Amino acid sequence: MGKDAVKVIKREEQYAKKISTKIWYEEPTEQNPYIAQQSRCHGYDLIELVKGRSYVEVLYLLFRSELPTKEEAAIFEQLLISFINPGPRHPATRAAIVTGVGKTDPVHILPIALSTMGGNFQGAGEVEPAVRFLRKNVKKDPKQVVQRLLDEGAKPAEGDWSIAPGFGSYFGGVDEMAHQLALQMTAQPGSGKLLAWGNEFANELHEHQMGWLKTGVAAAVLAELGFLPFASATVYQLISAPGLLAHGLEYCKKPMTSYPFPEDKDYVIESD
Repeated sequence: MGKDAVKVIKREEQYAKKISTKIWYEEPTEQNPYIAQQSRCHGYDLIELVKGRSYVEVLYLLFRSELPTKEEAAIFEQLLISFINPGPRHPATRAAIVTGVGKTDPVHILPIALSTMGGNFQGAGEVEPAVRFLRKNVKKDPKQVVQRLLDEGAKPAEGDWSIAPGFGSYFGGVDEMAHQLALQMTAQPGSGKLLAWGNEFANELHEHQMGWLKTGVAAAVLAELGFLPFASATVYQLISAPGLLAHGLEYCKKPMTSYPFPEDKDYVIESD
């Protein structure tokens, strides 16, 4: 094909001349347009927020474009504390520890750990579908939903069974901490229908050695606070960041031998 035969298609999109955002406003100084003399978050002066608002309130404002009510701030703060650390068994924490003990530059601990936290197994990847599952079924009878899922699915021969996003077994049984945290937040004035329905659904699952998973509890609270499904997943990553970083930094000064390494007897080489 000759050069003259090539059909050239021009893109019709009109690109923006500059970045615009409703989240943050910076008023420049008269001397230098790149230096801000005032910053506003969704219209609220940053200095005034520093003086009179908590971190929880400003974090909520940043994502939701308005300051939370007293009840919303209280349950949001409980959520941040509840899932501040996934714990040493979590794959994302293991990633942080390996990064730290492997003497990788510490500034890379968090990005590596959060990429693992973005996965579906006990991670943020399960939060979005959990929000959608709760929203879809909140008006249905929890007992009937459980029975339908049991009839449709089959327990895997090995490993845990996530019968629905945010619900299932945890190391072969009910995740007691997830159950306790759900009850704690349900008792707050800021809780709503999704948490209440989730508790009933989880109770119906207990006889099958299943119940709330932490991703489900977080999904219920975030959805009730008005976070969209995709945003809920990313905020769950953010909530877990302090714990992941703390574990990684803990291992930065430890020798490689402080991390378990499989013994020779644990290696299995399969023949063709």
